[in-house]
Amino acid sequence: MAPKTIRIAGKGLRGRFLVIAGPCVIEGRDMALRLAEKLKKGLARLDVFLVFKASYDKANRSSIKSYRGVGLDEGLRILEDVKKKVGLPVLTDVHSPEEAAVAGKVIDLLQVPAFLCRQTDLVVAAAEAGKAVNLKKAQFLAPWDMANVVEKAAKAGAKNILVTERGTSFGYNNLVSDMRSIPIMRRFGYPVIYDATHSVQLPGGLGSASGGQREMAVPLARAAVAAGCDGLFLETHERPEKALSDAASMLPLRAVRELVQDALSIRRALRKR
Repeated sequence: MAPKTIRIAGKGLRGRFLVIAGPCVIEGRDMALRLAEKLKKGLARLDVFLVFKASYDKANRSSIKSYRGVGLDEGLRILEDVKKKVGLPVLTDVHSPEEAAVAGKVIDLLQVPAFLCRQTDLVVAAAEAGKAVNLKKAQFLAPWDMANVVEKAAKAGAKNILVTERGTSFGYNNLVSDMRSIPIMRRFGYPVIYDATHSVQLPGGLGSASGGQREMAVPLARAAVAAGCDGLFLETHERPEKALSDAASMLPLRAVRELVQDALSIRRALRKR
């Protein structure tokens, strides 16, 4: 089934490949603006729809000592600066109905985190904010179970819905990507995004932090595009090893353009068949 045409920040994708990219967490205003500028410049002249992503709060951390972010108010101010100064639509995740209502005044694409996707009040609040909504598939759900989550958002008024695959947990600090989930979830009628960097996490694999297999993000992303995904979710950093969150799984900024070019080449090859 061809997915519905959705709009983000008032603009339709019109069949363009969606790229959601940015750091795991906001580490400061200058860093966010710099990364957004570099992403915009790096993907210029490619036929993609770019959304900048960054979290103001990483509520789901392995350790109480882990860095969480700059907080809701400061995070929204920074993301609003990205919108105004860089000219990119922005995404962030929300963790409660109250946060969704506040963030919806600024954010173009509200994200319901994977572990929270069954929280009905949160899904409904994100939908009622009137912006596009990205529903991340929980690590503990089968892909067809996401139909219920999509129905909650749609019945609450959301029209611009994305569904994101981010791997499935079988325990023992590992995630597995089953590419069947992409065509399965596309049957819901909405675009499906593949989260290449969270899918290579090793949750809790470092004891007090998540590990990751960064080297697997690119081959899995290529496979997801071949399976028919409508976009990629990529966390990236200028120096991933120094990042304050998800250091083991984020892509170096310099690798993003080549991966997106690969994705577009695969899509062109499929369309020629």
